[in-house]
Amino acid sequence: LQPITGDKQLILMDIIEDRNHHKTTIFCSQLPVKAWHDLFSEKTIADAFLDRIIHSAIRFELEGESLRKIIKK
Repeated sequence: LQPITGDKQLILMDIIEDRNHHKTTIFCSQLPVKAWHDLFSEKTIADAFLDRIIHSAIRFELEGESLRKIIKK
């Protein structure tokens, strides 16, 4: 995973602004949500982005052993 920098931050923010409260958006990540803020180089944008998606989110957190390990056995 790479930090979100420059224009990518603004583009992502524009997408979320357009979709917020109007359309469903799905995020999948190997990182816990609490680590997402650190991915943004501009912390003000990180605050705004996370504020828009976290408070209305329905979250599914998968836990347990990787299926790759289970299938490989």
